Amino acid sequence: MAGVDESVFWLSITELNAKLRAKEFSCVELTRAFCDRLERYAPRYNALALTLREEALKKAKDVDSEIKKDRLRGPLQGVPYGAKDLLAYPNHPTTWGAKPYAGQVFDQPATVLHKLDSAGAVLIGKLSMVELAGGGGYMYPAASLQGPGLNPWDTSKWSGGSSSGSGSAVAAGLTTYAIGSETSGSILTPAAYCGLTGLRPTYGLVSRAGAMALSWTLDKIGPMCRSVEDCGLVLQAISGKDAADPASSGKSYYYAPQYTRKFSDLKIGFAPSDWDSGLAADVKAPLQAALKEFQGMGFQWKEVELPDFPYGPVLSMVLGGEAGSIFEELITSGKVDELADQNQIAGLKSYLDISARDYLNAMRVRSLIQAEIRKMFYDVDLIITPTRTTVASGARDPLRRAPAASSTPPTPPPPASPAKRGLRDHVPAMNLAGLPALTMPCGFAANLPLGVSLITRPFNENALVAVGREYQARTGWHKQHPKVG
Repeated sequence: MAGVDESVFWLSITELNAKLRAKEFSCVELTRAFCDRLERYAPRYNALALTLREEALKKAKDVDSEIKKDRLRGPLQGVPYGAKDLLAYPNHPTTWGAKPYAGQVFDQPATVLHKLDSAGAVLIGKLSMVELAGGGGYMYPAASLQGPGLNPWDTSKWSGGSSSGSGSAVAAGLTTYAIGSETSGSILTPAAYCGLTGLRPTYGLVSRAGAMALSWTLDKIGPMCRSVEDCGLVLQAISGKDAADPASSGKSYYYAPQYTRKFSDLKIGFAPSDWDSGLAADVKAPLQAALKEFQGMGFQWKEVELPDFPYGPVLSMVLGGEAGSIFEELITSGKVDELADQNQIAGLKSYLDISARDYLNAMRVRSLIQAEIRKMFYDVDLIITPTRTTVASGARDPLRRAPAASSTPPTPPPPASPAKRGLRDHVPAMNLAGLPALTMPCGFAANLPLGVSLITRPFNENALVAVGREYQARTGWHKQHPKVG
C-alpha cells in the first residue's frame, strides 16, 4: 500500500471507496489521516465539537477485515464523515452546541448514524453548531460552544448556521462529507457560503429520531458533500421508514437519476428579478452566468413567483410555538441564561408567550401556503433561484441590524413602487411546504463562494440529482477548494 497523500482529502465518496477496494491504502490508514487532519485544523475554524478517533479506528479495522473478505457494503464503506452535534452518539456528549447541555449523554445513536454505520461509513467526529440550532434567534455567529464557525475560504467570514461546523469541515477537507440539519436554511446557507453541495430532503424522508428537536413540523436532516452524486449516495443510505419518528413518511430514496425524464421534457420555473434587481455587481455576474449555463441544458422555461404570503413571520410563529414547548424546562429553570447570545435568550423566553390561537392561525396560513406552492408545481417540475443573494458575512458581524432605541415612532418610509416578489423567500416558503432542495456552488464573488438552488415537489430528489449532476459535469465549480495548511 502506497499510503495516504494530500489529494485524498478532496476526493469524492466513490473515489475514496474505489481506492479502498483496490487496496491502495487501508481504511485504518485513511481514517488515521483524516482524524489527524480534523484534530489539527478544525480548531482553526471552530468546527470540532468532539473527536471520535478511538471509535473510528476500531470501525476502520472492521472495514478492512470486511474488504479483505470481499464483504462489500456499498460506496460509503470505509469513507470518513462528520455529523452535526445535535445527533446522538451513544455514551459520548451530545451538546446541541449549548452550555446547558455540555454534559448530555444518550444511550442510543440517532437513526441516521445507525444507518450510516450499517453502510460501513466511518464517523470521525461530532461537528460544531449554533446553540440549539438557532432556536430563539441569534444575533451573532459566536452563539456556539465552540465560537463562530469560520469559513475556510476566508477565516474572517462566517461559515453559515446552524450547521456551521459541518460546512467548515467539509470545505476544508477535514471530512469527506457531513450530516447537517435544516429547519429554515441550516443546510442550504452553510453549503452555499462554504462552496459545498447540500441536499435538504423532503420532510419525513429521513428520520429525526435521536436528533435534537427544534420544530417537530419543520426539522429535516440531510447531507453536505462535495458533489451532487455524493449527496445522492448519502441520502440513499439515511432515508427510509422509522417507527421511532412519528413524522416518518415511510418512503425511501434510491439513487437512480438515470431514470429521470429527459431534460427537454422538464420545465423549470424561474423569476428574472432574482437574477438582476437588487444584486450587487460582483454577485450578479456569476449568478447570471450560472443561470445561462442551465438555460443551455435544453429545459423548458417558465416565469414564476411565490404567492403573496408572509413566509418569514409564519415560519417564525410555527417554530416559536413548537420550540417553546420543546425547551420549556430549559427556559423555566433559568438555565437558558447560560446561552452565549442574549438575543437568543430573550427570543426563547418570548416563545412561552405564544398563544395556542396564534400558533394555530399560523398553521392555518401555512396550509394555504402549502396549497398554493403545490399549485406552482402543477406547471413546473423544478424551480431555480440563487441560494443566497450575498456571500458569507463577517464572522463577528451582527446577522441583522438591532432596532435602535427611541422614544418616538419611526417616520414611515415613502410608498414603494410595486416590485416582483420573485423566489427570494424560497428558504422559509419551501421549508413550510416541506419540499426538497439542492444547492450547488456556482462561482465566486470577492473570492467567496456563491450557490444556486434547485427545488422540486416532494420525493422528487432524483430529478434534483439528475439536473445537478449534469450542471456539475459542465462547470466543475464543486471541485474548487480553499487552501488549507
